[in-house]
Amino acid sequence: MDQAEKQQVEELRKQVLSLEKQLEERTLQLQEAQQELGSLNYAISHDLRSPLRNIFGFAHLLSKKYGDRLQGQGLEYLEMIMSGVARMGRMIDDLLTLSRIGRLEMKKETVDLSAMATAILQELQESQPERQTQVEVAPEIKVIGDRQLLQAALRNLLDNAWKFTKDAQPAIIRFGSRQEGDRTIYFVQDNGAGFAADQLYRLFNPFQRLHLESEFPGTGMGLAVVKKAVQRHGGRVSAEGAEGEGATFYFTLGDS
Repeated sequence: MDQAEKQQVEELRKQVLSLEKQLEERTLQLQEAQQELGSLNYAISHDLRSPLRNIFGFAHLLSKKYGDRLQGQGLEYLEMIMSGVARMGRMIDDLLTLSRIGRLEMKKETVDLSAMATAILQELQESQPERQTQVEVAPEIKVIGDRQLLQAALRNLLDNAWKFTKDAQPAIIRFGSRQEGDRTIYFVQDNGAGFAADQLYRLFNPFQRLHLESEFPGTGMGLAVVKKAVQRHGGRVSAEGAEGEGATFYFTLGDS
């Protein structure tokens, strides 16, 4: 190796070292940003609880002590205040859940997703036994992952399927998997309200709702929780559907 080649090698070595240092710095900055964001979400959520408790407390006192004097629109306003406070409380709980999932230390183990899905669906059916539902759970779907995170993801997907099939006769909900090459894709499918294709980009963002609160109650945080839990496993989420024709939500789990 002549002198010119040695200089080129040395220059390349310096560039590699410089890139490695930049990468370490960016990784550290990203970790710090994630920690700060998690702490900020947690602090904001907890700080919001105190004024909410005060609002709810005074509204409750007003209802208890002066409810018989309020009529018509006055009672309606009071009910709207208490309903809004309750909704804000649920949003705070969901924000805390999202923050916690982002910071949770992962403990990987073998998780039986089929058994988990069956238990969740049984619980949903028992909560509303009058509903006509058909559930199909593929057997022996087992993965390596964090049980708590996978429980959060699967519960939100199945809760959504249950909620959005309330008008279907009968409601059909499926959980299964399929192979695409060396990759396993898991899915939750339903024949419910579905969603407009041009709204797909909003689905997994926090507090995004594609349906009226009066039709399908919720905070719009469930699918954001699903996305975060799946990303923690190195996987991805996606969906397809059409208005009035149901929806299918897909997820992968990295190398598991």
